[in-house]
Amino acid sequence: MIIVARERRRAMAAGLGAIVLWGALATLSVLAGPVPPFQMVAMTFAIGAVIGIARARRRGIARHALLRWPARVWLLGVVGLFGYHALYFAALQLAPPAEANLVNYLWPLLIVLLSAPLAGERLGWPHLAGAVLGFAGVALLAVGRGASFADAHLAGYLLALGCAFTWSLYSVLSRRFGETPTDAIAAFCAAASLLSLICHLLFEFTVWPATPGAWLAVVALGLGPAGAAFYLWDHAVKRGDIRALGALSYAAPILSTALLIACGLARPTSTLVLAALLVTCGAVLASRDMWKR
Repeated sequence: MIIVARERRRAMAAGLGAIVLWGALATLSVLAGPVPPFQMVAMTFAIGAVIGIARARRRGIARHALLRWPARVWLLGVVGLFGYHALYFAALQLAPPAEANLVNYLWPLLIVLLSAPLAGERLGWPHLAGAVLGFAGVALLAVGRGASFADAHLAGYLLALGCAFTWSLYSVLSRRFGETPTDAIAAFCAAASLLSLICHLLFEFTVWPATPGAWLAVVALGLGPAGAAFYLWDHAVKRGDIRALGALSYAAPILSTALLIACGLARPTSTLVLAALLVTCGAVLASRDMWKR
């Protein structure tokens, strides 16, 4: 029992690490400059794949062993990583970023709701209330930034909703493949990088980072939000409390906005503190079982 509790705490710490890294995504993306989206994914996911390969080699796992996964595991991993980002970029093309991001951030709430039917978890009112409070905080932040929905952008909103379902299903279903080691993420990152490169060559013009600082931001993206975060998240959803992780994930957009403000890339708003308070209350409420232990 003690060993199981310790393992769950480590998994939750890994999940928090992933959420913190995703909080740096927007700032690093701005610092990287106007690199086309699919080109950025191809570059950063390639770095993410290298992280996994190096991790596996250090543990004595051969590179070819990283490709030997069942077809359903491949399908889940590639659809989760590449499918989510493809839908997200398409949504941003067809809807304003604030509105698209708000719809996209239904995924933490969906993780909580889907954890019962798909992962066999027991849902209590603290988990549901925590997730709802978290979404309320993100919605408040979006409204404070001028979000307003228009029928003309319906296609973009639907694609953003597809993002939310894709990532939530990937996260919850990963728990059902708990026997698959986290090393598999290296293969998924490599596949997502290759598919993104193909999309880049078909739909985009190549634009390289303009300065050494921009190149460093790209490398940081590949090492963190588009690399290590996926390995941490995989371990977290397979071994941690996925209900609490869903609510805790609402910290990512709050951290993202706060970091943009701290770096002088965005202006502070009066709604940020209230949004952060709502997300914090929701996270504490959803994870109260963990605090009790």
